[in-house]
Amino acid sequence: MANSSFLAWPFFEDRHRDFAEALDEWCTANLPVERGDVGVACRTLVAMLGGGGWLLPTAIDPDADFSPSRLRGFAAAAVSPWKSEGAGEPKASGKAQGNGHYKTLDVRMLCLAREILARHDSLADFAFAMQGLGTGAISLFGSYEQRQWLDKTRRGEAIAAFALSEPQAGSDVASIAMTACRDGDDYILSGEKTWISNGGIADFYTVFARTGEAPGAKGLSAFLVPAGSPGLNVAERLEVIAPHPLARLSFDDVRVPAAAMIDEPGAGFRVAMATLDVFRATVGAAALGLARRALDESIARAADRRLFGAPLGNLQMVQGHVADMAVNVDAAALLVYRAAWARDMGAERVTLEAAMAKLYATEGAQVVIDAAVQLHGGDGVRRGHIVEQLYREIRALRIYEGASDVQKVVIARQVMGPR
Repeated sequence: MANSSFLAWPFFEDRHRDFAEALDEWCTANLPVERGDVGVACRTLVAMLGGGGWLLPTAIDPDADFSPSRLRGFAAAAVSPWKSEGAGEPKASGKAQGNGHYKTLDVRMLCLAREILARHDSLADFAFAMQGLGTGAISLFGSYEQRQWLDKTRRGEAIAAFALSEPQAGSDVASIAMTACRDGDDYILSGEKTWISNGGIADFYTVFARTGEAPGAKGLSAFLVPAGSPGLNVAERLEVIAPHPLARLSFDDVRVPAAAMIDEPGAGFRVAMATLDVFRATVGAAALGLARRALDESIARAADRRLFGAPLGNLQMVQGHVADMAVNVDAAALLVYRAAWARDMGAERVTLEAAMAKLYATEGAQVVIDAAVQLHGGDGVRRGHIVEQLYREIRALRIYEGASDVQKVVIARQVMGPR
C-alpha cells in the first residue's frame, strides 16, 4: 500500500483502516482490467466489485437491517449503526422509510474507496462511484419498494445511473426542461438528458424532470426509470479524452407509474442537492487518489532516473516540485475527509465543506499531475504511460458534479450568506 499515514488521523475509525487495507490488497491483485470495450470493462468491474463485497458502501441495505448477520466483508461497515468507535455518536441522518428504520451512508468509507480505486485504476473508481451516485437518491429518499433495487446494485447485478444534466441545464439544475406530466396513475416523461455516466449500459436511471408544482427549482421531481422502458433510447454515445461510458438519452413519452417517483412531487431539487452533498466530496477523493499515484510515480522517477551523473531527485528544483506535490496532496486529503467526517457525524448539510473539498482536491490534483508529467519528460506524454493516463483522467473531475467555477460560487454564497 502507498503512504497510508493519513489513516491515523482522527477522522477515521478502525473499521475504516481495515477497509482501506483490505481494498488496497484486492486492487493490487485484480486491477486493472482489459479496457478494449469500455462498456464491457465497466460491466466487468461492477461484477467484480460486487462479488468482492466492495459495492456495499455505495447503497444502504434495502431492508435497513443493521444486524451483523446481514453484513459480509470489510465493506460491510458501510451500513452500520450510527454508534461510532471513539469518535462521538453522530445523529441519525436520512429519512425513515418502509419499516421505520433510519438509514445512513458512511461517507468516509465512500471517500476511502474512491481514493484507493482511483489510485489503482480510474475506471474501477468510475464503476464504483456511479453505483453510489445512481442509487444515492433511492438510498436517501426512496420507498421500500424502490430500495429493492439496492440489493442488486450492491451485489453488482444491476448498474445504476444518475440522469440530471441536459443540453441547456448542467450546473444550473433549476433550469431543467424535461417534463413529467401526470396521466392518471402514471407520469409521462419527455425530453433529453446528456453527459449521463453509464448511459447505455445502466439497468435503471434516477431521472429528474419538471412536474410543475412551482417555477424553477421547486417544480422538479425525481423518478426511478428502468432502462428497458419504451421510449427511452440512447440518442448518442459520447467520446471523451479519458474513455468512459457516456451517452445522450432521449425520453419520447416514457410512461412510468406514479410509484416510480422518489420522495414527493416538487422535491426533486432537494433530492438532487442532498445526493450531491454526499457524493461531491467523493469526487475530491477520486482526484486525491489520482494525485497520490502521480506523487508516487514522481518519487520513483526521481530515485531511478539519473541526470548529470546523479539521481534526478538530487536536484533542488526537483525536490521543490515533489515538496509542492506532497503539500497539495495532504491539504486536499484534509478537506476531503473533513467533509466526509462532518456528514458522518450527523451534519444535515455539508454544502460548504463538500464544495471546498471538491474544488481544492480536483484543482490541486491537476497541478500535481502536471508536475508529474514534467518530471517524467518525454515519458510523461507517451500514450499509455501511467502519468499520461492520469493527465487525461483528471481533467473531467474539474467539470462534473459542479464545475470548479460553480463551486467557487457555492462557497462564496455559503460564506457571505443571503444577500
